[in-house]
Amino acid sequence: MRVLFVSAPLLGHVFPLVPLASALRAAGHEVLVATGGDALAVREDVEVADVAADVRFGRVAAATALRHPLMLRTELAGEADLRFASRLFAAVNARMAGPLLAAARRWAPDLVVHEPFAVAGAFAAAELSVPAVVHEMSLFDGAELAAATLARTPWSAPPPAAVLRIAPPGLVGTGDAWPLRAVPHSGDGPVPGWLLERPDRPRVLVSRSTVGGPGGNRLMKAVVAVADRVDAEVVLARPGRLARGPLPANVRAVDWVPFHRVLPTCSAVVHHGGAGTLFGALAAGIPQLVEPGAGDRARHARLVAGRGAGLATGDVTAGVLTRLVTDPALSAAARELRDEVAAMPAPAELVPRLAALVG
Repeated sequence: MRVLFVSAPLLGHVFPLVPLASALRAAGHEVLVATGGDALAVREDVEVADVAADVRFGRVAAATALRHPLMLRTELAGEADLRFASRLFAAVNARMAGPLLAAARRWAPDLVVHEPFAVAGAFAAAELSVPAVVHEMSLFDGAELAAATLARTPWSAPPPAAVLRIAPPGLVGTGDAWPLRAVPHSGDGPVPGWLLERPDRPRVLVSRSTVGGPGGNRLMKAVVAVADRVDAEVVLARPGRLARGPLPANVRAVDWVPFHRVLPTCSAVVHHGGAGTLFGALAAGIPQLVEPGAGDRARHARLVAGRGAGLATGDVTAGVLTRLVTDPALSAAARELRDEVAAMPAPAELVPRLAALVG
């Protein structure tokens, strides 16, 4: 079986697809990932086709914002009604569709798996008369995201043959979707030895978005400002210019590190609400402080806090950070979600079900 994976040209969109792509390849199936931009960094794990060479995501986002400023304001307020995001990714898909369809016709897949905002994958599958599967990447309903985006394009496509839900049922339920364990993946790379060992006191990892925007260094600066009043080791991941100045004695800075290797040594994580960090923390079973923000970030913050496995706030104080690493209720809820994630079917277990779609 030949399986084509399709992702928007963003790291955070392609990384969640890699574990299933790797499982299919390990089972003897042929796999090709079609994406572009920064997401091409995933080529270390799977074969990749660049179908977004003409996409400049920042420019497309800016142009969409200029045309729809009120919708952008709603998005930034965390209300996420999909009007702005669907238009933004419809514009991205419009630029990907031609190269993707050409690549798909050359490669002739038997099945297309795409993330919800990469609806050019659904279009290509329809054109080639092969099944399409939506692979979720966040706590949003993948079929809803895909339908909202597809509605902004001139294309039509049949409903997906299946929707793969990576969120644990304790956060969003399952419904008709196929549950799939989210295996954290953030690329590979060196990790300092000290960061692979558990410290003598709680360790808090502070991350920032791979695409910048609200909740990046502002959140880190807030943590640094109060860190010396918290009995914990604070680790800043990719702090940029912030690391050039003096840092409190209990704060250390590192460059890009694969979070799936680092989070198991941490007691908590502070982040902007991106899905990659969120699912990594769920798998590690540690509490999260999630800053509500644009897109899926407000939803992630609300659901994690509502489940009792973390805090949803951008107001970082010493008391908030202390609670994050000392509150036993937060830790217990985080461990319960970790166990739910571990009980979900691994990517390899879904390979036969996907093969059955092809016949």
